Amino acid sequence: MRSTAREVAFEVIFASRFTDTIDNGLKSALAKKENLSTEDLDYLDRILMTVEKHMDEFSETVDKRSVAFPESRIFPADISILFIALAEILYEEDIPDIVSINEAANIASKYSSQKSASFISGILSEIVRNKNV
Repeated sequence: MRSTAREVAFEVIFASRFTDTIDNGLKSALAKKENLSTEDLDYLDRILMTVEKHMDEFSETVDKRSVAFPESRIFPADISILFIALAEILYEEDIPDIVSINEAANIASKYSSQKSASFISGILSEIVRNKNV
């Protein structure tokens, strides 16, 4: 299920915030534990590669939209969630933007806080509004 694959992506990206690298061993272990389908594994690989490739772009995008909190001051869990959603919104055309925003808010509610969920939804909604401008 894609929601589970998103949570695996979150866990891997969150861990990478502390090691500066995507841990493929962790990714494989979590994917196996969650029994991800081939389709979900493909999604997971695409998201992780996109986040790794565009991390600087995503940081800059968050900085532009989060005036009060630069990316460096946002909780690592929240940044990880934002980066997954940005990878989907900007590079995964088959996923509706609203789905990415809602899934990000759900992950934030589970792994961070309700305030974070609102903050993340607000940042992502602003990005989507200005995506094609």
